[in-house]
Amino acid sequence: MNSTMDFLLWVRGPAFDVAVAIFVIGVLVRLLEIFLLGRRPYLSEARGSQLGPGLKTVATRFLAESGTLKRAAFTVIGGYIFHLGFFIALLLFVPHIELIHATFGIEWPGMPTPVIDAITVVTLVALIGLLIHRLAHPVLRFLSGFEDYLVWALTFLPLLTGYLAFHRLVNPYPLALGIHILSVEILLILFPFTKLMHTFTAFVARWYNGAMAGRRGVES
Repeated sequence: MNSTMDFLLWVRGPAFDVAVAIFVIGVLVRLLEIFLLGRRPYLSEARGSQLGPGLKTVATRFLAESGTLKRAAFTVIGGYIFHLGFFIALLLFVPHIELIHATFGIEWPGMPTPVIDAITVVTLVALIGLLIHRLAHPVLRFLSGFEDYLVWALTFLPLLTGYLAFHRLVNPYPLALGIHILSVEILLILFPFTKLMHTFTAFVARWYNGAMAGRRGVES
């Protein structure tokens, strides 16, 4: 029991501090790399505004094009489910909000625990379905590399371990909680160095595409 409690104290203390520091510094460095690249000077006269089209593209790209939805309905719908479910479980579960408040000093209202519980189950099922679909689909399997499966595991394990710990399906409880926290810390550490970084860079790319189209006076 002492070793289990020591493990829990370690992941809740020094390991958590290191993981958060790597996450914050890593994300900032990656974003600085992008912004410090700069842009080539504009040699042509602007034909339209950049602000409106940039914001519009950021918003409209949340919706899949009808053609993409028809060709890959399972992937698109499953993607929506697991992205939305993951962020709801992460940001609207009351214990998570309390942890964020203790760490960063900000908080917001949460959702009822039974709702979060149901959403977590649906999200886990969606992730499993997407993995099976990727493995069964010849093209997706060919295009998938180690990092794709790593990112899947980094997303899946915090949800699974959190569900197991919350329902006390693994004993002793401190060990289950410690494993859950450790899975989140691994996610934080690897986040800036994997495709998970698209959580931030996708908005930058959408803004740039829309802004450039707006400057040229065309629809993005």
